Amino acid sequence: MLGTLNLPEIEKLLSKQIVGRIGCCNGDKVYVVPISYFYDGEYIYCHTHEGKKIEMMRKNPKVCFQVDQLLNMANWQSVIAYGEFEELTDLQLRKNALQKLHCRIMPMISSETVHLSADWPFVPMEINKIPGVTFRILVREKTGRFERTHPVEEAFFNF
Repeated sequence: MLGTLNLPEIEKLLSKQIVGRIGCCNGDKVYVVPISYFYDGEYIYCHTHEGKKIEMMRKNPKVCFQVDQLLNMANWQSVIAYGEFEELTDLQLRKNALQKLHCRIMPMISSETVHLSADWPFVPMEINKIPGVTFRILVREKTGRFERTHPVEEAFFNF
């Protein structure tokens, strides 16, 4: 059965996942890249280093963000959010964002790219000294879809 996620299901999926994909566009080039994140119900918070996605989002702040949960090819759910990139240069806003990112529940085994600092999993004493670019996406629109083939798989989506 194919279907549309309702708003509580969309919010649940955005809140529970830790990796999504940002889609950004500059002229005739579209770029999609995975990134770890934190969602607070209004903003998607991210931290990264200088590179193509930051360069593109600075030129065109309109972005798309996608997350999914996949049990198999017949049992999945996906959310797409549309919003606007905002680089956090204000020290208090940046600090708040980094604290939110540090408070995510992470898997026991994770990669260096999700570790915000050498102190990970602990918050460093001077959190604003973490190098890199901290930004948020103001979510303006959200949509979600799902496919389920058997009621037993319902448990997978009730996390």
